[in-house]
Amino acid sequence: MAGFTRHSGSALPASDSASGGSSGARSCILVYLLGGPPHQDMFDLKPNAPAEIRGPFRPIATRLPGLQICELLPKLAGLANKFTLIRSVTHRNSNHTPMIYYTLTGRHTAFPERDNDIRPPQRDDFPHFGSVVAKHKSAPHALPSFVAIPELAIRSSTIGEFKRVRSPLRGGGAGFLGAAFDSLAVNGAPDSPDAVPALALPRDVSQERFEERSELLGLLDGRSRWSGKLPANSLRDQALLLTGATARGGVPAFSLEAEPARVRERYGMHRFGQAMLMARRLAEAGVPLIAIHFNEMTVCDGWDTHAKNFEALKSELLPMLDQSLSALLDDLEQRGMLGETLVACFGEFGRTPKINTNAGRDHWGQCSSTLLAGGKIKRGMVLGSSDKHAAFPTSDPVDPTDIQATLYHCLGLSPNQLIHDSLQRPFEISTGRVLHQILA
Repeated sequence: MAGFTRHSGSALPASDSASGGSSGARSCILVYLLGGPPHQDMFDLKPNAPAEIRGPFRPIATRLPGLQICELLPKLAGLANKFTLIRSVTHRNSNHTPMIYYTLTGRHTAFPERDNDIRPPQRDDFPHFGSVVAKHKSAPHALPSFVAIPELAIRSSTIGEFKRVRSPLRGGGAGFLGAAFDSLAVNGAPDSPDAVPALALPRDVSQERFEERSELLGLLDGRSRWSGKLPANSLRDQALLLTGATARGGVPAFSLEAEPARVRERYGMHRFGQAMLMARRLAEAGVPLIAIHFNEMTVCDGWDTHAKNFEALKSELLPMLDQSLSALLDDLEQRGMLGETLVACFGEFGRTPKINTNAGRDHWGQCSSTLLAGGKIKRGMVLGSSDKHAAFPTSDPVDPTDIQATLYHCLGLSPNQLIHDSLQRPFEISTGRVLHQILA
């Protein structure tokens, strides 16, 4: 059996290559596995390693000759000829909050060695990847340029019988770019009327009354446009999200009601699956950046599997990811959208090669895996490799900022493009290098 070629990729026929236009991909869907996904139990299994390292899962063959991934990802295995795997992402830090900040903003926090910086987002923070995209790529009328499903937040246990609460994390906002480039957060269930709490009508405002207000606001907007005083993101634009912003099919982009039951079931009738379906609808409508921050689980705190790692992976995490991510990739392909839609799936770091005494794996920044698809990303390729324990890269080490730089490039933005903080100091949007070897 011919194996895949690392670095240069497995060559597919030229007609089967995914490519975006010269101006870059239209949208990017970021699937962020908050907590740190265990790469050696997903995309980089080591079946010949000792039992305390390899875990109980078996590798299975994929559509890409020579590539094997976890047996709990059979649908993604069947789509391996449509995406690129990077198995050599590496960074020296293994702490949650600084690595979440680093992988999403491309910059270090003031104290990157700390793992307990739980301060809420600050206005002097560097901006989330999505906020930078929003500043440089506009969405069609009445749609935001950056949508988060939900906002970046971490769950923390409270004392007694209280439920876990969500705390916003640094790295999830627009930072010094200003509130205009913060995400529109879909914090409610994606298939519910209150999916976007910020856009819910007040109890005393009926739909008819809202439409009358919208007409009046339209008149005011017209006068503001004439006087040159209309803000970049008008209230009218935000309000129209409730009724008017549509996908290509002519139905509201934030509504899942028009989707056939079989499509919704294909993505999965759980919050993650419906979030992925909403992301496809928003990309279809032209939203440049949709981020899904996946952290809603019951066995473990998202992907932070210090205990019950294999139980969580088998019962929840991997079946959900396999179902929903494969449905997204297939759906985008069938709709002719994969060439204009980037899909990126990764977390803040990987997890330790050695299984701990609680049947879990701990934080591990030195090696992790990333899945990329669509846009200008090559199909059917593996970049980089790790050692026999999936502990350290043995070829083509990739920094998380290189992933960012490559995504910017594929969206038509130069990593050297400048943004300015509140003091007008210039910063390049990325300090990483574009991974040209994975570009079609």
